[in-house]
Amino acid sequence: MGTNISKNTLFPGLFIMLGLIFLGIFIKSAVISFKSYERVVKVKGLAQIEVPANKVIWPVVYKEIGNDLSTLYKAINHKNQVIISYLKSKGLEENEIYVSAPSIIDMNAERYQSQPSKYRYNITSVITVTSNKVELVSKIISSQSELLKKGVALLAGDYQYQTQYLYTLLNQIKPSMIEEATKNARASAQKFAKDSNSKLGKIKTASQGQFSIYDRDANTPQIKTVRVVSTIEYMLRD
Repeated sequence: MGTNISKNTLFPGLFIMLGLIFLGIFIKSAVISFKSYERVVKVKGLAQIEVPANKVIWPVVYKEIGNDLSTLYKAINHKNQVIISYLKSKGLEENEIYVSAPSIIDMNAERYQSQPSKYRYNITSVITVTSNKVELVSKIISSQSELLKKGVALLAGDYQYQTQYLYTLLNQIKPSMIEEATKNARASAQKFAKDSNSKLGKIKTASQGQFSIYDRDANTPQIKTVRVVSTIEYMLRD
């Protein structure tokens, strides 16, 4: 009777013990694999190039002051035609030139006018040049003093009317820049792996990063610097 009980309890206990052993081996292997999976290095790769702006927006601005609106409008219409003719003579097309409605300030209606003004009306006229001919427009801007000979004095230095140089071809250079940033990140990761006596594994996570476009410097806004930083995590293995 006692022998049967012993056999009945021995075999289940043996199976339980073997199961626990195999479970322990499996857990140990899983922990080692998990720790190996968590061995990563995070690096950043930079890609940066300089490109010429491919679009320019140039506000051509001048002011007229006086007391008679009819006379002022005639003067504005005349000067607008002078400016447009000048721009076309330099190589710009009709569709690159836009004439805005003039902005009128009635000095007598100004609430914060402390002293009476000699002239009642202050009119600002803006002709906007929008063109892909960046070099041509830059030359025209440099020689705009020629308009003085034609009786037109342009307004300069007003923060509201700044010339803008733009780069709009980012999609054309994105792939090559991302490729370069990724190569630079991998080179950094390989150096880290070598210094830590490890081998570089597969990519765990990757973030492209934000592209930024800004002027190379304050004196040459027509030259742009394009920059992207990619962040990549590589797995490490022994």
